[in-house]
Amino acid sequence: MSAATALLVTAEHRLLDDMLRLAAAAGVMMEVAHDIPAALRSWTAAPVVLVGTDLLPDLAAAAPVRRGQVHVVGAAPVPDKLFRDALAVGAATVVDLPAAESWLVERLTDVADGTAQSALTVAVVGGSGGAGATTFAAALAQYAASPARPVILVDADPLGAGIDRVVGLDEADGVRWGSLAQSPGRFSSRSLREALPQRGGLGVLTWGPGTRPPLAAGTVREVLSAAQRGSHLVVVDLPRHLDAVGSEVLSRCSHALLVTWLSMESVAASSRIAVRLADSGRPVHLLTRGRGSALDPQEVARTLGTSLLASMSDQRRLEEWIALGLGPVHSRRGPLARAAASVLTTVGAR
Repeated sequence: MSAATALLVTAEHRLLDDMLRLAAAAGVMMEVAHDIPAALRSWTAAPVVLVGTDLLPDLAAAAPVRRGQVHVVGAAPVPDKLFRDALAVGAATVVDLPAAESWLVERLTDVADGTAQSALTVAVVGGSGGAGATTFAAALAQYAASPARPVILVDADPLGAGIDRVVGLDEADGVRWGSLAQSPGRFSSRSLREALPQRGGLGVLTWGPGTRPPLAAGTVREVLSAAQRGSHLVVVDLPRHLDAVGSEVLSRCSHALLVTWLSMESVAASSRIAVRLADSGRPVHLLTRGRGSALDPQEVARTLGTSLLASMSDQRRLEEWIALGLGPVHSRRGPLARAAASVLTTVGAR
């Protein structure tokens, strides 16, 4: 069995036809086991196993060895009595067709890409104008990236200055949002990673010069899905105004990070953003700036209903480093680097 072959366990012709169609859409080969002995022969070698509900009880009775990436698939509605058998074969999910077609294509695309990981994804949002959220998003991505642990930095703020300039990749070759917006359908994680402007394991997706057309939520969803499949970490710079695209991105993030100045005005503005972030159901963390303020960072975090990750002082020579194309993290002992390290430890990305 090749590394780009999924295993389908079913004897039901209609399910077989549906799954072969989805496999073709994902660009992946499908090995079909029509009975339990054939399924057991390929059980451990396949990168992902899809078990039809027709053969699920027999497979559960055979007690296959435990493994990851096992999913049960059937026509809607899947009978409740089959969930016990799904647990017996170690299935991670039970899905029904046709509702789960998009989800299944994603899983099969993972096989074609040679990756089944889903990267931790952190959204960074400024509590007020000038809070430094874009700079910190760039610092977090730059600090975390290495050739062995690739990171994708996504600029989802159309009104920003362009996050590629912050990390020194504004003149690097690669695709921008404008090109991807003209490419309907799914994106391969490997192709996306290789197409982006990048350096040292850090890839950046932002706008090019000129006009910035509005992004479609569907395009952003597919791009972010591909980025998550092909990276160790995804960092998204979100605008403070969470429109449909921002809400779509936030729904796919693991954590949200709110950046605020330690001033009454900034904290008041941040309170409104904190409510929106909390409504997403994602853990919300706080990074404060402006040490020496009369405001206590821990008290601000309690007021905003967030957890405090770091209270950061200003970094010297920051504008100089950015102007030289070095990015915001030139020293791993500076305030930005220390704050980035705290974030990565908290979200489990180190």
